[in-house]
Amino acid sequence: MKQNVAPKFGTGLTPRQFVESMTKNQQAFESWYEKFSWEDEGDQEYFDSLNHRDDLRVLILAADWCGDVVRNVPVVFRILETAGIKTEVLILEENPEVMDDFLTMGGRSVPIVIFADTGGYVLGHWGPRPQHVQVLMNEFKKDNPDREASDYESKITEVRKAMGQAYGEGTESHAVIAKELRSLISGF
Repeated sequence: MKQNVAPKFGTGLTPRQFVESMTKNQQAFESWYEKFSWEDEGDQEYFDSLNHRDDLRVLILAADWCGDVVRNVPVVFRILETAGIKTEVLILEENPEVMDDFLTMGGRSVPIVIFADTGGYVLGHWGPRPQHVQVLMNEFKKDNPDREASDYESKITEVRKAMGQAYGEGTESHAVIAKELRSLISGF
């Protein structure tokens, strides 16, 4: 049976409410939002063409303390604004039952961008980070399953540094996110 998130429709925050309610990282979040620009005109045209569709809804599981939320959600907001897709943000800590349906390698990682039809049936999801960045965490978790190991903290610090480098210095990951979301939505 397909997952259904209809009971969560109307319970989340609008993108603006989410930003205004942030108690951590608000400036960084808004900075990434302002830095967004379309690198590929074809992607912009694709998302703009979705404005005629009224059959899609998006729920984004997020937390303001999460670095991946701060980097990725502003980009997702801008893309979904262009597409005209109704979007709500669900705070991770307030929605554990939804989070537990969208675990990443068995763990709670955000953001998770959930695409559903108007009936709430999940069509697909994206997150918590672009695939080329996520692969580093996947490899780390596969190679370091014991969180209690004496060298776990030093190793996770190293992989987080590598993930930061994979994101890049500027906005290069924005185009990657746009392409990944375009690919996902094209399958609906």
